[in-house]
Amino acid sequence: MSFKQLLQDYYGILTKSEKKIADYITTTNEKIIHSTMSEVKQETGVGDATIIRFCQKLGFSGFTDLKIEIAKEDFTNKKKQNNSTFFYSDFATNLAHTLKMTEKILDNHALDTAINLLSSAKNIHIFGMGSSGNTANDLESMFLRVGLQANASIDPHLQAQIASLLTKEDLVIGLSLSGKTKDTYDSLKIAKQNQATIIAITNYLLSPIAQLADVVLQTTVDEFLDGGSIAGKMSQLYICDLLIKGYEIKYNVDSLELREKVLRSIIDKRLE
Repeated sequence: MSFKQLLQDYYGILTKSEKKIADYITTTNEKIIHSTMSEVKQETGVGDATIIRFCQKLGFSGFTDLKIEIAKEDFTNKKKQNNSTFFYSDFATNLAHTLKMTEKILDNHALDTAINLLSSAKNIHIFGMGSSGNTANDLESMFLRVGLQANASIDPHLQAQIASLLTKEDLVIGLSLSGKTKDTYDSLKIAKQNQATIIAITNYLLSPIAQLADVVLQTTVDEFLDGGSIAGKMSQLYICDLLIKGYEIKYNVDSLELREKVLRSIIDKRLE
């Protein structure tokens, strides 16, 4: 039974307050999987207990269990749509679509501001966890192309220690597709308390991490049930590469000379 059908079957026995939640879920569709209980409370005007009772009445242990079920159904439907003989073509099309959508929502002013912040920062730190942590490491090495030295940290304890020593002269780039990664949020919050400037690279402009940031660069790929996807990684790396290229152009960086220096430093490590 689909979740939509389940909601219809139980709708008649829901209380007035519970029907507000059902109507909200119906209106938002699969987007509900990115909502927190606090957001649902704010949108519907009901309390925590009502949300929990609603979930349990439908057969779920709680709000997270309900969201996972909706995400599973959405994931299954999309998988069926893409289950063609030429799946590799569908995959390539999806990646191309990811880049186009990331470009479409790009805020040019935010990007230009972020590029300026790279120039003025005394130190640059990059925080990320999981797949976003891998992107943080990639961005650290990408900065070398334009002569910028940055420090990527993917350990939450180390992030917190680094953040506690930052000042208003320092810049932190926080990576999180959902914008709700708790460890990254906690570290950025400490950095914010110490007046460090924050650039967030995330999907959602109203997410907790985005709300901490001075500048938000928006990605487009949801990974609720598909963590570490190539599409999500590409959306992040596209934004990262724009930062690098934009800095190179704006500040007339002689990237050829820098690339030669880097190449000469590692060329002896290659097997002939």
